[in-house]
Amino acid sequence: MARKGIYKRGATWWICYAGLDGKIIRKSARTDKFKDAELLLHSNKKAVSEGKQTETVKIANHTFSELAAKYTSWMEGRHKSADTKAYRIEQMVLRFGSLPLRHFNTMLVEQYQTDLTTKGLKPASVNKNISILKAMFTKGVEWEMIPEDTLKRVRKVKLYKESNGRLRFLTVEESQSLISVCDDHLRPIVITALHTGMRRGEILKLTWENVDLQHGFITLTDTKNGERREVLIDSTLRETINRLPRRFVEKAGQKELVPSVFHDPVTLKPYGSVKRSFATALKNAGIKNFTFHSLRHTFASQLIMAGVDLTTVKELLGHKDIKMTLRYAHLAPAHKRNAVNVLDSLLNPSKTSTNCTITSQETEKELAVVG
Repeated sequence: MARKGIYKRGATWWICYAGLDGKIIRKSARTDKFKDAELLLHSNKKAVSEGKQTETVKIANHTFSELAAKYTSWMEGRHKSADTKAYRIEQMVLRFGSLPLRHFNTMLVEQYQTDLTTKGLKPASVNKNISILKAMFTKGVEWEMIPEDTLKRVRKVKLYKESNGRLRFLTVEESQSLISVCDDHLRPIVITALHTGMRRGEILKLTWENVDLQHGFITLTDTKNGERREVLIDSTLRETINRLPRRFVEKAGQKELVPSVFHDPVTLKPYGSVKRSFATALKNAGIKNFTFHSLRHTFASQLIMAGVDLTTVKELLGHKDIKMTLRYAHLAPAHKRNAVNVLDSLLNPSKTSTNCTITSQETEKELAVVG
């Protein structure tokens, strides 16, 4: 059981007590055992009561670059989105690289927050940067690279309130228009996103060993939430995948299949990004305010509007919590109206609700599935 003056940071116990001058001293017990931390706290308190000042850990004057390098290395194998976070950290190093960590304060971080907004980043994107920065400083304290008071100043920076507006998704016509203007290498990637709801990283990292055309599903093992997921392959996607070239490389006198489904035909390496070609396709299709991730929203939105229930969409998207899927609930007006009309007919048998019901034929005409 934890007691006053002992707390945990990560796997390490820390102690907290008043020094001879009345100021609070916080320092790492350098142990993951509570009993050892308790003994250290007792020893330090006893020394203070006897008029002795216990020695505190002296923290070297580390720079942000040092913390960034250590944190980036620590993320590998621990964070699913390590690559994306590493890119954001690289951008922070360009700004704060040689700055000593103890010089960070609330005003400095808030100015960084403001500058990101001025550059055009949306609140959600700015919040991701600030959250990563806070996480870095938390680990920095655990690693005894930063004084605890510095962490407190950084933590005072409040995240922006994010907009809860409706998600951007494509209509059937917009989807077809986008597909028609995609470059040859991009088209199958966009079709995969529209027909499966897979994330960009999941698509670009897809390998042939995880594609089972015989049984009609794709197996995803490296997902955002860490859970294995099976994605169904419809007829359009099957045709698209079947048209993709299988390329081989020679190794030790034997031909081996290039493992990546989507790869550069010259280097044979998987595409690291399709940002530029996707932006060009959007421009040519006349589609504005849209990102690659919005293709996932399109997949979910079109399913909901076609009458597929939220639980099924949740499973198809691989959401752990139904709350994530509820963002699309407002797109099912016909489904909700028909449900209410069923209750109306039960409570008032003599009353017909034919005129209020939206027919499946009307729904199909209005919400045709992307082809």
